[in-house]
Amino acid sequence: MVTVRFWLGFAFAITLGAAGCGGHPPQPKRGVVESDLGAWHFRRFQPVLDVEVWVENNKAEAYTASYVADSAEKAGRVADKDVVNVFVTRYEKDDGVLRETVKLARRLAAEQGYQVEEDKIGGARALKINGHGESWVLWAAKNHVVKVGGRGRENVPSSMVSSYADRYPSVLPGGVLEGPLPPGPDSGPKKEEKDPYDANNPKPDLDKYDPKKTKIPAKKKDE
Repeated sequence: MVTVRFWLGFAFAITLGAAGCGGHPPQPKRGVVESDLGAWHFRRFQPVLDVEVWVENNKAEAYTASYVADSAEKAGRVADKDVVNVFVTRYEKDDGVLRETVKLARRLAAEQGYQVEEDKIGGARALKINGHGESWVLWAAKNHVVKVGGRGRENVPSSMVSSYADRYPSVLPGGVLEGPLPPGPDSGPKKEEKDPYDANNPKPDLDKYDPKKTKIPAKKKDE
């Protein structure tokens, strides 16, 4: 099942890296950037076993990092609003990642009392999630889900979102909160299972039945 309590528990970190030669900067091996990002100082890395966006039959691992504002460290007073967190979840395959991300965002809005809206932040199409003293930006990328923000904040720095979006480009289409859910492994038509072959009581294969060549006997009234 999808875990909702992550909005209250973990501290997550963000990484701002420079793109090389006009392309996207490489994705870190451990998901998050483990170095300072401009005026935000990297302070903690942590792997997480409790995956936030759960996708059936799709193995995933999660990584978090925390960054502290330079001005707060110089002042010697660090509050929740001075910390920006990032959570990166990496999946074995891309199937279902976008669909489950949108389902989670809708559920947070409908059942958990968060204000969720779609917006363009730091050049990336993402979902803004605010409420309960927290502010987050969430989006799906190929084989990944990225979340940036923290507690005690009223907004998320667009520069931080932009840095991670360079590494994990958003695949969120427009209108995802109100339109049909994106397709996923569980959204296609299910095949009807056929009974196993019984030599003592064989049944005709109606998918291959040709009425010109074969006639199926009518059922008796007492059958």
